[in-house]
Amino acid sequence: MNDCSSCIVRNRAICSSLTPDELLILGKMGRRQKVKAGHTLLWEGDDAPVVANVLEGVLKLVVAASDGREQIVGIVFPSDFIGRPFGKESPYSVTAMTDAEVCIFNRNAFDDFASEHPDLQQKLLRRTLDELDRARHWMMLLGRKSATEKVASFLLEMSDRLSGQGCNADGSLNGFELPFGRQQIADILGLTIETTSRQLTRMKSDGLLSLPSRREIVIRNRAAMEEMAG
Repeated sequence: MNDCSSCIVRNRAICSSLTPDELLILGKMGRRQKVKAGHTLLWEGDDAPVVANVLEGVLKLVVAASDGREQIVGIVFPSDFIGRPFGKESPYSVTAMTDAEVCIFNRNAFDDFASEHPDLQQKLLRRTLDELDRARHWMMLLGRKSATEKVASFLLEMSDRLSGQGCNADGSLNGFELPFGRQQIADILGLTIETTSRQLTRMKSDGLLSLPSRREIVIRNRAAMEEMAG
């Protein structure tokens, strides 16, 4: 990595709390790695020798049931942190949904560095609590909400998450391009692609959103979308 000053997520990633001298040290420990769509970076239950900041692209967190079925339990975006600091085994597999790039660190070296920098540990704690809140929301989304509420909630979250990909990005986007197709949306929400497509078409007919292309979304009525999301 060497030069953290050129990192496109430097103001949003966990290392944003570090001084220039500390960033220089951390930068020498890391390396950029491209991850092709469909490639798995970490496997559930295996030793997790690395941790990483996401620079570009979108990755999914997946757990497998005893019968082999897979469930997506989370999605990570640019500036998100993946891996298990101060741990050994990965509780989920991490697989790229799109072509991605990460800044990757040896976990033991990162743990040693974090132990000497309380600000970084505090940032890790905040991220962990944010992930816990997101996991609770995810449980509600998958377990209790209707198909309409699931799709509306998902689109609102995407508008929030996709707005934070740049270094200085902030706020929510009413117009955005999804980094994955409808089949992947259906897999994430535990729906069929037919149900997902029907919900999007209904929202378009009701004037809540526009669909300029298969992946482009423009939210026309955010208040109504939030009400629909429950």
